[in-house]
Amino acid sequence: MTRSRRRRTVALLAGTSASVLALTTLTVTTAYAEEREHIVNGTFDDGTAPWWGTENVTLAATDGQLCASVPGGTTNPWDASIGHNGIELIDGAAYRLAFTAASDVPASVRANVQLNAEPYTTVLSRELDLGPDAETFTYEFTANLDSPDGTLTFQLGGGAADYTLCLDDVSLLSDDTVGPPPGGPEQITNGDFSNGTDSWISYGTTSPRVVDGRLCATVPTGLANPWDAGILQEGLPLITGEEYTIGFTASAEPAAAVRAVVQLGADPYTGYFGRDLALTAEPSRVEATFVASEDTERAQLAFQVGGNADEYTFCLDDVSLRGGEEEPPYMPDTGPRVRVNQVGYLPGGPKNATVVTDATEPLDWQLHDADGTVVASGTSTVRGLDSASGEQTHSIDFSAYRGTGTGFTLVTDGETSYPFAISGDIYHQLRSDALQFFYIQRSGIAIDADLVGEEYARPAGHVGVAPNQGDIDVPCQPGVCDYRLDVRGGWYDAGDHGKYVVNGGIATYQLLSAFERTKTAPSADGGAGLGDGTLRVPERDNGVPDILDEARWELEFLMRMQVPAGEPLAGMAHHKIHDRNWTGLPLQPEDDPELRELHPPSTAATLNLAAVTAQCARLYAPYDTAFADQCRTAATTAYAAAKANPARLADPADGNGGGAYSDGDVSDEFYWAAAEMYLTTGEQSYLDDVTASPHHTRDVFDATGFGWGSTAALGRLDLATVPNGLAPQERDRIRASVVAAADSYLDTGDSQAYGLPMPGHRGAYFWGANSNIINNAVVLATAYDMTGDTGYRDGAVQAMDYIFGRNALNHSYVTGWGSVYPRNQHSRIFGNQLDPDLPIPPAGSIAGGANAGLDDPFARDLLEGCAPMFCYVDDIESYATNEVAINWNSALSWIASFLADQGDAVPAPAPLSCRAEYINYGKWAGGGGFTAQVDITNTGDATVDGWTVRFAFTGDQRLREAWMAKVSQSGATVTARSETYNGRLEPGETAMFGLNATTAGGANPAPELITVNGVACF
Repeated sequence: MTRSRRRRTVALLAGTSASVLALTTLTVTTAYAEEREHIVNGTFDDGTAPWWGTENVTLAATDGQLCASVPGGTTNPWDASIGHNGIELIDGAAYRLAFTAASDVPASVRANVQLNAEPYTTVLSRELDLGPDAETFTYEFTANLDSPDGTLTFQLGGGAADYTLCLDDVSLLSDDTVGPPPGGPEQITNGDFSNGTDSWISYGTTSPRVVDGRLCATVPTGLANPWDAGILQEGLPLITGEEYTIGFTASAEPAAAVRAVVQLGADPYTGYFGRDLALTAEPSRVEATFVASEDTERAQLAFQVGGNADEYTFCLDDVSLRGGEEEPPYMPDTGPRVRVNQVGYLPGGPKNATVVTDATEPLDWQLHDADGTVVASGTSTVRGLDSASGEQTHSIDFSAYRGTGTGFTLVTDGETSYPFAISGDIYHQLRSDALQFFYIQRSGIAIDADLVGEEYARPAGHVGVAPNQGDIDVPCQPGVCDYRLDVRGGWYDAGDHGKYVVNGGIATYQLLSAFERTKTAPSADGGAGLGDGTLRVPERDNGVPDILDEARWELEFLMRMQVPAGEPLAGMAHHKIHDRNWTGLPLQPEDDPELRELHPPSTAATLNLAAVTAQCARLYAPYDTAFADQCRTAATTAYAAAKANPARLADPADGNGGGAYSDGDVSDEFYWAAAEMYLTTGEQSYLDDVTASPHHTRDVFDATGFGWGSTAALGRLDLATVPNGLAPQERDRIRASVVAAADSYLDTGDSQAYGLPMPGHRGAYFWGANSNIINNAVVLATAYDMTGDTGYRDGAVQAMDYIFGRNALNHSYVTGWGSVYPRNQHSRIFGNQLDPDLPIPPAGSIAGGANAGLDDPFARDLLEGCAPMFCYVDDIESYATNEVAINWNSALSWIASFLADQGDAVPAPAPLSCRAEYINYGKWAGGGGFTAQVDITNTGDATVDGWTVRFAFTGDQRLREAWMAKVSQSGATVTARSETYNGRLEPGETAMFGLNATTAGGANPAPELITVNGVACF
């Protein structure tokens, strides 16, 4: 997942030469005219209250100091912490933090001022190296968010030895008087590095880090040119003729020559400002002014640090670029006040719309066809204030109309909606488009223009061809391992070029689950819509369902991430692989020059690997026995390795060059992996782990959905739907829990003016929330597959109205689908907004969606104060609202396949009624196979004249011979056609056929969906 690269500038910039340069040491101290102290008992004269510590830390007030006894042997800095809560954070207010600290032995700690709740955003973060001599630290910063629930924390863990930390004279002052900045608007984001390296890019350097409030990086020797290495911030727009003031503090140890430039961030790299600096270990303050020579939105401020004879450390602080004009307040274009699903509606499905209006009485509405004829009419329902949008709303239900066509519009309150279709095939292409995204995101293979179009064709990325430095022979981060791995292939995770096992895990699961659903869902037509030749992939027409071909590309990569036998932590999975440093936008994969590195193995990644390779073992067995066996071996090894290393957690601070994907609780991953291992093998030990998990009996379906960090629901869904050997009462309980969750999502949808199964509070709109909304729809769809209750189907269908435009922004979130859709998702590959020669994201790419956390600087600057549903912008700079990601498209792919299977959603009279029973007579003596019988009974009133029975095995079962029917097998699907002597079934009559089948072992449950002439039998 992409972290910060670019920022929104509040005003356009400009610059050329005529600059004034001063090399001086400069200290700027903020005047606090209206000081407010946020710390209570910072001198510890009154004991330790209200300071807190984690359970493993002992606090005591000693000689007027707060002293904390910190245990050694913890893994992460936050594993041992102390802090002070109740700090109000005011966006734009100036703060000054001061304290004195010492430790009895050398220790590294981190001081944070941050939110005290998810997502725990920091407004200041400083790493401190302490020793026995007390030191006083002072930091000035400006808050960039509003919250009454801030906290000052000192993270003390991660060290090997016990030590004692003592604090004194802790003060946090603020001046809440916020006015316009002097010298014009500030164009640099995070110039004081209070948010770590956020918004800054480093290339050609090693170990970029923030130390004591400064960004420091090691610059290696052997670089011929200044521009061979650098630190920069890009996306700075300039206006011709405007004057700007640039300022920064920099040092180099040992002394080195550095060049600071403001230039165009792409060829021909036009220069607007440049200065050569002779830096020493003593920090120097540089200030200068320049005037722009042209308009651009793609300037960058870069510190070119290469070209020196010796290795040195470059440090930077207090970077500022002021000038330009304030932009007018951002106002999204929300189009007509009648909000509909811009793609359309199923003829027999729910048809609802939302109207934004101050009217307090019901409104008349009319449904017009493409010719303008009124085909339906009625009155709206007053809904009142919608908390998620902050709007006054009405709703319109026109479900009773079942006509079909295109170009329908809904008219009410003087407004006409965007056009939409009513048809049973509106989602057929969506299934293909959503899944095509994965092929275009592939790493390690040339993308074929004949499959996806010339605009999306590109050479293979990260196959060891210069300037790439991966992924065929990849080292670990320093100190992690002494081996190298070939980790080619897989999917690029999101807008960056990183590849992450935990996100790859859930994405692969959802593709495999979409296929596995076709074995048990009556509406799935046996998987015809996902079969061989249905997708635009190079492996099509190979006898394997195309969705399995696509998932295999990621599965092979995931298995390459497993630690080899004989190495420490053998069998575990490396958490991720990505560039050592962040790269800029846009950048094609084959042009990425950064060194690629393997990051430490983690328990979460290992369990993701175990879970999806267990799925792989049962689903690929009918098509490629050797690959299925490889998956089973990887799963077994990974699961054992995770149990042997149950608490190796990814470091949340490991976020340079790629997203951290940290997860502090992996009990849900253990539950999911155990469930998949049991479903594939049938072994009691895995079932014991399933039933011992606390997740097995608790509600695993959160109101805000499941995702990569909350995977217990995946295990529950598969235990409910994949045939298995659980006791009937236990299986019924599990299935009932899915239905209960679906009921709660229906209730939520009914309570929301926009009809989506997601609560309306701010906490329900977060990074990637669109996928969670869809995942709640997946639960609704699963409940329909299990029960046949069309209320659940309608709930799943209606949930997608929000995704396709029935929302406050009147904006579809899927490229190419609807009247207004995203064109500028955050992506290095699809960089059309920055380079017109590059394409927009392909049709079927979903954006992350509204995010009230505003977790990127562009969105924060632009959308501050937004109502949750308005916290989105279609701009390439907003990675927290508008990125693409494989786990978001996997959710879309699953639900798209379900939607395509529903057709008109108009129930057709069943041609027959039947009952089926599958009887397994047990294993053959000596193993290797089994004998089974299928009985079918005509429970209807009409004669059945000829029958065809279909069902699917769950794993490697392979038909050997059969009797009393013509029986064949394709993949996992068994088809039995009646003989001439038993094809006629009068009402109440039963026919049977028998079979022998081979199996190498593993789970062998009875199939749960048996159809006769296409009708599900019960």
